[in-house]
Amino acid sequence: MAKFVVGSRAEIPPGERKIVDVANRSIGIFNVRGEFFALKNSCIHDQAPVCLGKVSGTYLPSAPGEFVPGMEAQVLRCPWHGWEFDITTGCSLFDPDTRLVTYPITVEEDQLVIEIRGGGQV
Repeated sequence: MAKFVVGSRAEIPPGERKIVDVANRSIGIFNVRGEFFALKNSCIHDQAPVCLGKVSGTYLPSAPGEFVPGMEAQVLRCPWHGWEFDITTGCSLFDPDTRLVTYPITVEEDQLVIEIRGGGQV
């Protein structure tokens, strides 16, 4: 695995994102309530730039007539066709077996570091 520094923790406040190019890949870095997640910026449906989509929440399973909001600032909606994904796992909300490519990301001395298999360090 190759490691790449993609910015500092302070650059991406909670609820925000940053798109970076690393090892010939476009990757979205998201801060969800202080935790960082990295997703390939390519929707599995039609290769749309998914990381440019709207970030919101959804409604959780509940009793008939009840609407329980949840997953606030954790749902990414593809800008082309509206497919929704959990930013923290990359999984589709419709079919959890369908998922975006994710990358391990860590914070090392306030720097955000992504690991890419076979990426060759830039």
